Amino acid sequence: MATKKVKEPTVPTRAEIIEQYADYCLTHGSKPATVYKFAKDNGYSEGAFYKHFPSFEVLEESYFVEMFNHAVELQEQSPAYAAYTGVEKLSAIYFTFFEIATANRSFVVYSLGEGSNALKNLMKLRELRKVFTEYAAAVLENPVDLKHPRAEKIQKEALKEGAWVQFLSIFKFWMGDTSASFEKTDVFIEKSVKASNDLVYNSPINSLVDLGKFLWKEKFTV
Repeated sequence: MATKKVKEPTVPTRAEIIEQYADYCLTHGSKPATVYKFAKDNGYSEGAFYKHFPSFEVLEESYFVEMFNHAVELQEQSPAYAAYTGVEKLSAIYFTFFEIATANRSFVVYSLGEGSNALKNLMKLRELRKVFTEYAAAVLENPVDLKHPRAEKIQKEALKEGAWVQFLSIFKFWMGDTSASFEKTDVFIEKSVKASNDLVYNSPINSLVDLGKFLWKEKFTV
């Protein structure tokens, strides 16, 4: 007697759900009404969605973390990366992250520009902030050997928080960049990194003036 084969339930990957969600938002101009309907329309159960994300909000936060982790993975595959200084590593991550962001610009701009609540949208970067500051703390060298654990910790905190502010300023610039291939964002990254490097590790005056001239020309306020 022949037996019927039981159809195995579809189990989507984390990346597949993120891609489906981004496509839905961009196609419809709004979020899915419910997790249940979103999952059903994509051929799997609500439970399959919840295996990866507890909500759409957490999914969006994870989206930015995934981009950053991918940028780090790509750089770590480069033979030259290991020999970079901390500032050079951070600079390389900036360029790679915003290349990835540009490839996904429609959804990034949609997500961070949704509605009129700028603070709520900024909260979508809170998980990214965690992984970014952990990375910055790991790669950036303390400029001064203070020989005191507490002072060294304070110095490290200042470095990673300063890097996060810099990253946000680049993000803001990129969001408003209308130049071809977002080439002005590349210039901003170069000047911003040089200025911050000189401010922390070298003589800052020339780099800060150069960055100031660029920002004045672009009518951008950090």
